[in-house]
Amino acid sequence: MANIIDRFMGVFSTDMGIDLGTCNCLVCIKGDGIVLSEPSVVAVRKGTKQVLLDGQAVGNTAKEMLGKCPGNIEAIRPMKDGVITDFDLTEAMIKYFIRKVHNRRRWIRPRVAISIPSGITAVEKQAVLLSAEKAGARRVYLVEEPIAAGIGVGLPIQEPVGSLIVDVGGGTTEVAVLSLGGIVASRSVRVAGDELDEAIIEHLKSHYNLLVGEQTAERIKIQIGSAFALEQELTMEVKGRDLMTCMPRKVVVTSEEVREALNHPITLIIRAIRETLEKSPPELSADLVDQGMVLAGGGALLRGLDKRITKEIEIPVRVSDDPLTAVAKGTGVILENLDRLKDSLESAEDL
Repeated sequence: MANIIDRFMGVFSTDMGIDLGTCNCLVCIKGDGIVLSEPSVVAVRKGTKQVLLDGQAVGNTAKEMLGKCPGNIEAIRPMKDGVITDFDLTEAMIKYFIRKVHNRRRWIRPRVAISIPSGITAVEKQAVLLSAEKAGARRVYLVEEPIAAGIGVGLPIQEPVGSLIVDVGGGTTEVAVLSLGGIVASRSVRVAGDELDEAIIEHLKSHYNLLVGEQTAERIKIQIGSAFALEQELTMEVKGRDLMTCMPRKVVVTSEEVREALNHPITLIIRAIRETLEKSPPELSADLVDQGMVLAGGGALLRGLDKRITKEIEIPVRVSDDPLTAVAKGTGVILENLDRLKDSLESAEDL
């Protein structure tokens, strides 16, 4: 009886591909592409799991509250380093996205493909599956982020040829050599956009005795951050709290010093690329000499990252056309081609 009800509700549901990221969640649906892109943030009443605004304080609404909440409200990121840290709030977030895509209709049971980091454990995978199922999905498929990103940027991952994808997200950087629909060699490191922001926060603390929040650090990274010397260096006025006087203060920061602050996490990302290439079979390594690598994820937008990697790895590097949406688009393509791509997926039966 339950299966009949699920199939009936499935007729009125839209299958969804979700890039369940540490910083942002993107949703892709068949025929319409990316229909939703919001921060992975949930606002709750402090000490409870009660989502504010009748369950609607999720995404953009909640992010506006980060660092600005009164004592009785918390704005929480339920994902950390690409994995779930708060099961109930992740469920609430996925439920919000499912309802929003379906215009808040009830009686819906979509099939959902969700991207996951390649290095997570079976327990962490199970948490993603259960969260999506409890949020209203009738069938959940898990796809590793490098495979979804490779499909999303149009790499020939089903062919007997090597493709190298580097997905620099918010919580993890996924590096993988792909061939014949699967991952041949990979590294997943928990060094990505969040660590770049943290490096900027620490730099301002140590050099200026200035404390800034996550959102300010992210703005600095976007406006003047770089991984390689710029033709014209940039400056930015930064406002925060003086650690000595506890009073508001502003300083002027240069792109050169931000680049120096970002050097350590970028070095760790490049090391992960080297280690992946060292594990690759010789025939696929030969392919990569000409094919090079493709950068995806929000971190790929950091100025000069492609030039820095090219200088140190000495193979061609290109940034995908729309790196922020690569993984989400890949999950959408997978849902449209389930029969052909099912070997690249995991579901409840596999765990």
